[in-house]
Amino acid sequence: QVLLVESGGGLVHAGGSLRLSCAASERTFRTSISIMGWFRQAGGKDREFVAAISWSGGATYYADSVKGRFTISRDIAKTTLYLQMNSLKPEDTAVYYCAQNTGYGLRSSQTYNYDLWGQGTQVTVSS
Repeated sequence: QVLLVESGGGLVHAGGSLRLSCAASERTFRTSISIMGWFRQAGGKDREFVAAISWSGGATYYADSVKGRFTISRDIAKTTLYLQMNSLKPEDTAVYYCAQNTGYGLRSSQTYNYDLWGQGTQVTVSS
């Protein structure tokens, strides 16, 4: 079964906002401490790190490209991860993925540091 499901993507004009959600099955969190992150992948580009959050403590870490515009958060009771995206730019256009990182630290931002991925949700920002 799918354990991480992203939603909330869509088409928005530059300067607009979107809120992405990632619903996680309880089975996703086998360990007591975990880190969840958002990545994105534009057409023809590598998948790149966007933001991460410590599930239990709430500490956050952002890529420089989104710092000050995006906010990562989570609802522990709902086992749901969020990404609030404001002041969107055309270069933010990508498929956005949520993922789990249990074996590395908050600032370990490579794709191989994450081992469980959702299917992704498309975000398109028009100019």
